[in-house]
Amino acid sequence: MSQFLAGSAGSADPTRPVDPTQPAPPRLEFLATVAVEVDTPVEVGRTHRGQRRIIPITGGTVTGPELNGTVLTGGADFQLIQSETSSDLDARYVIETDDGERLYVMNAAYRTGSAEDITALARGERVPAERIYFRCAPRFEVAGERWAWLDSTVVIGSGRREPERVLIDLWAVR
Repeated sequence: MSQFLAGSAGSADPTRPVDPTQPAPPRLEFLATVAVEVDTPVEVGRTHRGQRRIIPITGGTVTGPELNGTVLTGGADFQLIQSETSSDLDARYVIETDDGERLYVMNAAYRTGSAEDITALARGERVPAERIYFRCAPRFEVAGERWAWLDSTVVIGSGRREPERVLIDLWAVR
């Protein structure tokens, strides 16, 4: 058993024995960092599901080893604040790649932290990223051939909120 644990704990040594009866974990490949610029939130108010807020997306950039482009104006992040510590986020926007293709992004996310840190974020204050759990799973619809593989690839991300923008690091799950 210890041989299996040593070999499956993310060791970089491919020569270590691994239990062949256990599934191998997926590999993550860095895709890009998306810097989404945002405007003043639109407060909808408290509904039967929680506090509704819409954050207009005003632009941004995408930078990565291969995927680079611009976040187009016109998207929004539709937030449901369920409690003083947790929120469901649903961002919809378009990326125009440097090669001219357009990627429609539907990014479902979950964000949680202490009540104090979440309140500070809502006031537009900077909170250290390590104090906020912010994970996402974007889905893509692609109009073009170059990036069509994104239609059928699971992508995960880790986000951090800054006063004027949201930074999201994305990885393709291989």
